[in-house]
Amino acid sequence: MKIPSKEYLDKTLFTGRSLFDVLTYLQTNSSDDFTKKDEQMKIIEIFNRDPLLIQKLLEVWESSVRATHLFLSDNDINHIKEYVPQALKEVDHLLIIETIRKVPVGFIGIDNQHLEMLFISNKERKKGLGKMLLKYGIENFGINDLAVNEQNPLAKEFYEHMGFIVYKRTETDEQGNPYPLLYMKRKQI
Repeated sequence: MKIPSKEYLDKTLFTGRSLFDVLTYLQTNSSDDFTKKDEQMKIIEIFNRDPLLIQKLLEVWESSVRATHLFLSDNDINHIKEYVPQALKEVDHLLIIETIRKVPVGFIGIDNQHLEMLFISNKERKKGLGKMLLKYGIENFGINDLAVNEQNPLAKEFYEHMGFIVYKRTETDEQGNPYPLLYMKRKQI
């Protein structure tokens, strides 16, 4: 069991708690729960896409997809998963967001100002990391369009919040599967 620092405990829910309460909490929660909420994340463009990194990103992808793509069956996810490593290797610009411990928790892929992929580990969702990655991609790579599964309304809402609007809909995805896509582009200011 990893024990958090005294400074961390002083700034968190442990303030004013008994030693028993703290120890009980420590025994029932993983060490990941003690990562500082403001732990500095770093965005890095990846040029050397070695097998170990690809495997870590595949784990991020699967964690994200299982949490957000509820319309996909296990068989669908496993089938798509076979193609993810190749997509990670071939995308023009692959950027990861990693913890201070150099653990990738999300990634974004960009081709010619088009957002090809954006995935955040399920454990790290709702912390602003997707927003950080997308803003970085817009500012540094000029992302101006993307496609999102219609059956993933949270993603659609996220992209709308980030300034994208739907301009086209298809009945199938780009591989011909029955998953409608919404094509979105950035609003011109």
